[in-house]
Amino acid sequence: MFHKVIVIGCPGAGKSTFSRKLNNETGLPLYYLDMLWHKPNKTTISRSEFDCRLKDILAKDKWIIDGNYTRTLAMRLQACDTVFLLDLPVGVCLAAAEDRVGKPREDMPWVETEFDLEFKQWILNFPQDELPFIYKQISLFQAGKNITIFHSRDEIQQYFNKTFR
Repeated sequence: MFHKVIVIGCPGAGKSTFSRKLNNETGLPLYYLDMLWHKPNKTTISRSEFDCRLKDILAKDKWIIDGNYTRTLAMRLQACDTVFLLDLPVGVCLAAAEDRVGKPREDMPWVETEFDLEFKQWILNFPQDELPFIYKQISLFQAGKNITIFHSRDEIQQYFNKTFR
């Protein structure tokens, strides 16, 4: 089994839902990078404060860390034993991100009131702008890691059915 898990992927792919299910099944402590970075007033903490808080989490014996934050991805990849990458189609991610507008979420310190056009564009660009870097980082740190890549919600459900039932 695993003890130090990162869950990464496009916004709307289902990282937080996956992480909560994994937390429920394993009891591993769950940390959301969005909750670490963002303040309730929609400002952020400093990079150095974020890095210090992240390092404190990484020093623990067990955790699930949900979120991309590619600036610190190498740090998390070095520390983890398991990687779950949710590489779902952009249309699925867009629909899910739009659907959660107006809904409270435990992984964000505020309720989004609109589907911001800049955020929508970031999701649209994710496959070409972010995924190549993520895959490259995974390849650099893959030795000794359990790496699972999902391409659909069905694959995710099958994983939970097979692993925890």
